[in-house]
Amino acid sequence: MITIKKIAEIANVSPGTVDRIIHNRGQVSQENVDKVNAIIKEYGFKKNIFASNLAFNKKFRFVVFLPKNEGLEYWQAPIDGIEKASEEFSRFGVIIDYNFYKYDSVSFKKMALKVLTLDCDGLLFAPIFKEDSILFLDEFKKKKIPIVMIDSNIKEIEGVSYIGQDAFKSGYLAARLISFAKKEENKVLIIKLTREIENTSVYLQRIKGFYSFFEDHVDLTNFKFTEINIENSDVNKLNTKMFEGVDSIFIPNSRTHIVAQFLMENKIKGIRIVGYDLLKKNIQFLEEGTIDFLINQKPEEQGYLGISHLYKKLVLNEEVEETFYMPLEIIIKENYYTSQ
Repeated sequence: MITIKKIAEIANVSPGTVDRIIHNRGQVSQENVDKVNAIIKEYGFKKNIFASNLAFNKKFRFVVFLPKNEGLEYWQAPIDGIEKASEEFSRFGVIIDYNFYKYDSVSFKKMALKVLTLDCDGLLFAPIFKEDSILFLDEFKKKKIPIVMIDSNIKEIEGVSYIGQDAFKSGYLAARLISFAKKEENKVLIIKLTREIENTSVYLQRIKGFYSFFEDHVDLTNFKFTEINIENSDVNKLNTKMFEGVDSIFIPNSRTHIVAQFLMENKIKGIRIVGYDLLKKNIQFLEEGTIDFLINQKPEEQGYLGISHLYKKLVLNEEVEETFYMPLEIIIKENYYTSQ
């Protein structure tokens, strides 16, 4: 790899001039800027970020704005990924500022007001409440600093990065898995175990993608659909009559284990279940055979990649992919351990 001294020799300028161009410090003629950048492009050069940040005592503050993980196993995973990235990048001046809100819109709005006042270099954000998140992002964008969303993608907001699954395609995939159960007549039950937050983009897009699969495959006329809405995931609202004649169940969130447990306790067998996320209880029922398919979102990897994205963009000053869709990983009983 070429050095600053060698670049200076080729460009016929001083090493100090090259250093100023690389670090965007001081005034340098455009001619020399173009000359040095052309050499860097031709030969390749990566500045020593560790030495540079150490010399200037530079810090990069990344604000993390996520739901609290209290009683919510799913939200511990991205935190684990963020902490892994924090440990890896802390020696380059990266500092993580955590800001959590409870799983309700009132807490979200209160924390959003605080986050808007923070002085930072980048934001990692999970936009759970769609409309409130749009208002927050519109205001936060005025800071003109990089924003990375994980878990849910709000496409209405331009200039914001996203790392996570394509929710529409994941719902489409879930429908394809259901479609494998070909019989003369297939009764499919879509169970929406919802909280207040289930007006989120990711949840709605999964359901839209699910129906779109069957709209695209007009030959699958033997599939009939019924929807059941159960607010606050109240298992007491489930009853055996709901499952009479049902062949398959689609649950568009991580609460698949609630239905699986009800079926097991009531000795209801022979129903294909498709859901999301490798929560401990979901894995338990997957291994027991009650749940057939789980679509893994890899939330830990989302958290890690979100911080890595900000690190590459701000610390390394590298070009990064603004939208990165995670692979749609299908987990069954037989491949669970090999996927870990």
